[in-house]
Amino acid sequence: MAWITDPSIWLSLVTLTVLEIVLGIDNIVFISILTGKLPRNQQKKGRQVGLSLAMVTRILLLLSISWVMTLTTPLFNVAEIFGMTDKASLEKFAISGRDLILIVGGLFLIYKSTAEIHEKMEGDEHPKAPKKTLSFTATIIQILVLDVVFSLDSVITAVGMAKHVGVMIAAVVIAVGIMLMAASAVSDFVNKHPTVKMLALSFLLLIGISLIAEGLDQEIPKGYVYFAMGFSILVEMLNLRAKKRSH
Repeated sequence: MAWITDPSIWLSLVTLTVLEIVLGIDNIVFISILTGKLPRNQQKKGRQVGLSLAMVTRILLLLSISWVMTLTTPLFNVAEIFGMTDKASLEKFAISGRDLILIVGGLFLIYKSTAEIHEKMEGDEHPKAPKKTLSFTATIIQILVLDVVFSLDSVITAVGMAKHVGVMIAAVVIAVGIMLMAASAVSDFVNKHPTVKMLALSFLLLIGISLIAEGLDQEIPKGYVYFAMGFSILVEMLNLRAKKRSH
């Protein structure tokens, strides 16, 4: 029980919990948009199941951390395929299992975001067409696919910040608990305001591009992505407030 009086463990727990919440924002937005297409009586359950799966996925990856770290070992090298044998190229274009997961996840996120934006923008041209709905199972499967990608990034970050697996698991559980409480409000707000939903989809599109870039060892600092989206949301909130006051 010595960990109770160790301030460094408590500090790492608080820091990691905050980081998990920040890294989970894109997960909440994606889940909110997908579950928004479910029947009203299934949306809350979909959000709860989606975030619970995110928590379980993160915990399982933490418990198999030795396997996760092997994902950073290069599987093949793109430079060799194109005959580039200099040291710089070999280091730059090495592809690992983690890179492949990030690239596939990024492509999937770009596809889903683009499809949602297209439906949102072009849907009014076909008012008589029946509205597309996803089954509960199909929605959960899509959430699970992105949970794996987001969880992998989150777990690797956690490993670099904390030494004890118990602290990492506690941070994940606390962060998901907070996200579960906030998910309903976030989802209702996103689905209530079409412009905010479009911004959220653009945000997910940007996250997909950053995942692919990271998979290709061209990392885009997430702080830039989150700042851009935060600033856009702030501007949109001011617009919504101004519109409400004008009415």
